[in-house]
Amino acid sequence: MNTDLLITALIVGIGTWLMRFLPTRIDTSAITPDGPVSRFLDATGPAAIAALCVASFLPMMEADWSALTMLAAGVAGTFLGFRLRRDISLACVCGAAAYGLAYWLV
Repeated sequence: MNTDLLITALIVGIGTWLMRFLPTRIDTSAITPDGPVSRFLDATGPAAIAALCVASFLPMMEADWSALTMLAAGVAGTFLGFRLRRDISLACVCGAAAYGLAYWLV
């Protein structure tokens, strides 16, 4: 295995874990609603959706119609999941499920 790839995967994995773990350990009683920590925590949900979109857009570099179909299904699932309950977690799950279903069908 390529050592550079392994180091990159470890850095990204540790960073992802920290982004998910640290917000659960922050004392929220001292956080002001318009403060930088509050804005950061509010941005983590849309950042997760953006990361899923970037991962979906990468296959488009090949201009493959099946990749476009899967991307459209994922975006539609994300949109519908968010419209259903206004919950970013549900939107991510619906988008990933729609993308996976389209991948299975294509």
